[in-house]
Amino acid sequence: MVRRALHCAVAPVLAFTVMYGVTPAQAEGIPKTPGHRLISNYDGAPAAPAPLPGEAPPQHPHLAPNGRSGMHSDAAGSATSPWSGPLGKDPKVTSEKIAALGGECATATFDAGGRLVTVCGTFSGFKVKLLEPRTLATLAEYQLPQRSSTVEAITSLDFSKIFKDTSGGAYFYLDNQDRAVLADSRQHILRLSHTQNPEGGWRFTVDDDWDLTGQVPHDCVTWTNLRPSGTCDPVTSVMPDWNGLIWWVTRQGRVGTVDPATSRIRSVRLDGEEIQNSFSVAEDGVSIVSDHALYSFRAAADGAPEVQWRQAYDRGAGAKPGSVNQGSGTTPDLFGDGYVAITDNADDRMNVLVYRRGTDVPADRRLVCKVPVFGSGASTTDNSLITWGNSIVVENNYGYENVTTLLLGKSVVGGASRIDVRPDGSGCDTVWQSPVRAPSVVPKLSTANGLLYFYEKEPNSWGIDAWYLTAVDFRTGERRWRRLTGTGPLYDNNWAPITLGPDGTAYVGVFNGIVAVRDAG
Repeated sequence: MVRRALHCAVAPVLAFTVMYGVTPAQAEGIPKTPGHRLISNYDGAPAAPAPLPGEAPPQHPHLAPNGRSGMHSDAAGSATSPWSGPLGKDPKVTSEKIAALGGECATATFDAGGRLVTVCGTFSGFKVKLLEPRTLATLAEYQLPQRSSTVEAITSLDFSKIFKDTSGGAYFYLDNQDRAVLADSRQHILRLSHTQNPEGGWRFTVDDDWDLTGQVPHDCVTWTNLRPSGTCDPVTSVMPDWNGLIWWVTRQGRVGTVDPATSRIRSVRLDGEEIQNSFSVAEDGVSIVSDHALYSFRAAADGAPEVQWRQAYDRGAGAKPGSVNQGSGTTPDLFGDGYVAITDNADDRMNVLVYRRGTDVPADRRLVCKVPVFGSGASTTDNSLITWGNSIVVENNYGYENVTTLLLGKSVVGGASRIDVRPDGSGCDTVWQSPVRAPSVVPKLSTANGLLYFYEKEPNSWGIDAWYLTAVDFRTGERRWRRLTGTGPLYDNNWAPITLGPDGTAYVGVFNGIVAVRDAG
């Protein structure tokens, strides 16, 4: 196990211990399972940076700078980073064990000082954490309430309930004042700031708390309410629009807003539809995908969500292995010249769908292209696409369910593809296909160096479960290098993303905490 360094001054450590009940000195690395010395530690060769031409997505006025603000990097959901990730120059790996069991840190954001603001899932509840970017030591934490799915999983011994639950704070964002905004399992939206005291310690403070229970059914399973008679509708995600309204969605199809200036709450219901993904925002509206259709919303004068247009898609005959529900697994991507892209859930082969976003687009002109991807009978994704310019990158998650799926050397069929919209908008073409096996990660693209980053696991006949950070050339689809992060299920990312930090580090949320990979020196 890797021990983290003590803080230099005694006073900050004492303050930290009093405030948070644990000291940074207690931090430790994530243990590996046997076999890590029997497999390759590094393959390939360092890449030379090859910056990509093109314009970054517009900077949202109410979010932290692009690349720092949320799981999908920016308001458009591009999954791109404006700075370089590791190039593969003798990359070093560090890790942080967050809990005895669990502890996955999914979304990672970065404040103005480069510190990580993240939410980590434990069996006692999610924790908002402030991490030191080099050592990964915890500087501050704020305990969120336990999710209903965790209580149900423990009482029923059906832990799939946890892995299919996207609520409780996993989708949060960092705003333009470095405040974390999230919806907890009580159906409250919280806005938290973090500050440093004169002695050097850090703490989180709840600046705002908006109660949605007047609009959202909230008879949820808790330890004191094990057999609720009513309905529980967890809040999935939150995001501000261009005017500063905070939008929120629930699993059972509610779409709402909170006006942070007046605390006025408005909502509508998409009857019979489910929302398990996050959503994206541009000046022309809010793009939300349910398990039936893609929507563009705007706010009415009183803040109530209004549908600008709706586009149904092929949701298939049922959920596939590798899907949270029966429907698209993607957060909408807003890119190019007014396009929005998602995937469908068509039987046999999933399709990448590109639509025109304008409210004045005729119904028969909205679809730009429908491109089938991956192999017959083994094609799905439950992660965001990557978009840059007119290009789209999609990965195949078919076959992955949870951390037990790939034990004893198993893997998924895998695959990734790049698809480009033609310059004249007449359709789309497949540029390359890669065999990279990324079971469940949200991949990222560095536009500063031209590399795509995946979290890869290949089959192993010895039963060794080896996880690698893998760099792929955006232009060609060629794997450039890969670095072993660890072995065993504790290193399974279990749907968490790769996040590229402003100092060139690649962070990966894994089942037992978080991993960092950075070039030596």
